Amino acid sequence: MAGLWKSIQRSKPVVRFAADAIALYVRLVHATTRWETRGAEHPNAYWSQNKPFILTFWHGRLLMIPPTWRRDRTMHMLISQHRDGELIARAMDPFGIGTVRGSGAKAGKKDKGGMAALRLMVRQLKLNEYAGFTPDGPRGPRMRANSGVVAAARLAKVPVIPVTYAVTRCRVINSWDRFILPWPFNRGIYLWGEPIDVHSDESESLEDATLRVEAVMNALCAEADTFCGHAPIEPAPVPAAEPESRG
Repeated sequence: MAGLWKSIQRSKPVVRFAADAIALYVRLVHATTRWETRGAEHPNAYWSQNKPFILTFWHGRLLMIPPTWRRDRTMHMLISQHRDGELIARAMDPFGIGTVRGSGAKAGKKDKGGMAALRLMVRQLKLNEYAGFTPDGPRGPRMRANSGVVAAARLAKVPVIPVTYAVTRCRVINSWDRFILPWPFNRGIYLWGEPIDVHSDESESLEDATLRVEAVMNALCAEADTFCGHAPIEPAPVPAAEPESRG
């Protein structure tokens, strides 16, 4: 199966077809689901004043996020340089969401592509545009945030606003991110969190600010899952500390 998926990803016509099918499915699910939305006043306050922010959501809840975005506000989403990134980029395009190819590497890692993408995202934010991050992408660990989102928010001096969703009927795929595949003709909820200021308190470390964003995002997901009658999807175990480099 893995070999077949890699073969599909190498074919540009197949990737285009798959992306169109994904976008169509997202529209079908969104149109046939009875949604309740809470917390929309938070992004609306920034959208109405044309003030930028960083949108964050977990990789496993990516599918139904595009319809929540206001089409007249330009947003750039950071996506992986891996083959999956091309599929995601094409699927996002019909919703008016632009993409920046990079990685979700932690700030400070030797990842030229990721750092270049981060700088580009900061530049867009300073132009009063918006940015989107999946802080556990592209490979996890699940629902554990890397520090790139906080680094970008601090450089651009903008808040982070999390969003999540859950539905009553879905399949949770047995993948690293526990990807949620909702069914059409459903009932669901979108939850927006309050803006998270990660740049005003200069005494807060990058790691502590990242953990604060992660905790808020996980609390939102647990609330959404519970509302829809499911046991909350649990984050992956906390990764072991990386050994310090020597000389």
